Amino acid sequence: MKTHRRLTYIGVFCLAAAVGCADVPDVGEETGAPEAVAAAPASAEPVAAAEQTTAAKPAEQSGQAPAARPRLVAPVRGVAQIGYTKPVVKRGKIGGKDFVITTMRIRNMASAPIAGLKVDDFWYDKQGNPLPSDSYRHPRPLQPGEVITVTLETPLDPRMNRNQWQFSHANGEIKPTLVPKL
Repeated sequence: MKTHRRLTYIGVFCLAAAVGCADVPDVGEETGAPEAVAAAPASAEPVAAAEQTTAAKPAEQSGQAPAARPRLVAPVRGVAQIGYTKPVVKRGKIGGKDFVITTMRIRNMASAPIAGLKVDDFWYDKQGNPLPSDSYRHPRPLQPGEVITVTLETPLDPRMNRNQWQFSHANGEIKPTLVPKL
């Protein structure tokens, strides 16, 4: 029985303390400790508000609507269509080493962006054995109608006989079409 009385007294005491301290501000809020006042300048909010109002005034005064936030467009899912020019294959030196440098231009012919566009350049010898190859991945979605230049740099191997290009993207396949120029 003594335990129940003690728990009751403790509960009542905690409740009274919580209710009694409800209106007392925390240290650093209204009364503020000197450290809290020195750490945050009092004029930080008015300056930010003034900058926002002055930034909004020119758009309103000129009669233009404020710029809308850019909207994300869903990328192509499944088969996407691209057009590409005939690849130009040349030998060259990069850093003192011999390379086969392949350059082509690619245009997105789909109605939506192509996310994760990847171009692989596969090289083979006369027997059809694979040799070192190169790959290119576009760093951002390729927008509809956008044209990019892709450069593939494959280390030169004297056994190189033929090559093949493969196109793919993050959400499916690519249907490439050879076009005369872009």
